[in-house]
Amino acid sequence: MTATPRPSRTRRVRLTRLAVAALLVLPILEIVVIVAVGQWIGGWATFLLLVATSLLGAWLIRHEGGRAWRELQQAVRSGRMPAREIADGIVVLAGGSLLLIPGFVTDVLGLLLVLPFTRPVARSLLAAVISRRLLAQTERFTGPRVTEQPSGTGWSEPDPHGPQRSGSSDEVVEGEIIDED
Repeated sequence: MTATPRPSRTRRVRLTRLAVAALLVLPILEIVVIVAVGQWIGGWATFLLLVATSLLGAWLIRHEGGRAWRELQQAVRSGRMPAREIADGIVVLAGGSLLLIPGFVTDVLGLLLVLPFTRPVARSLLAAVISRRLLAQTERFTGPRVTEQPSGTGWSEPDPHGPQRSGSSDEVVEGEIIDED
């Protein structure tokens, strides 16, 4: 019997360690890039560029976040599920927050999340992550799903007419049907 794999504890620990490593490496990488840019264009120009990208981040959060909010309200008013709009809001908030953090690496990542023509890629990645997490949580409570039937165990394809009584079973379950019409 083949079941979808459950995320193991070791995998979660590895992902946690990867996140911690990224949080430790990112500031070092930012400092290296800031120093390199400072040597290339000068200290004051680098400082002004960092301030400008932070201001740009604040403006983009306000502008694109406002647009995402208006689209969310429009979707709710029209009575449809605002999944895309919610995802856009999350992506814009994350990207704008990255733009507010001083540093060029986070600025590039933030711009990729905030810009309207690159946002669909980020939205797709977000949807994939959320889907995978929901599936993992569902399996945690319901057990693994069977994706194919075992071979050589006498199982047959499901009957298109629904479940049928086995010819080898003599078990009878008595009961009555109550129709409350």
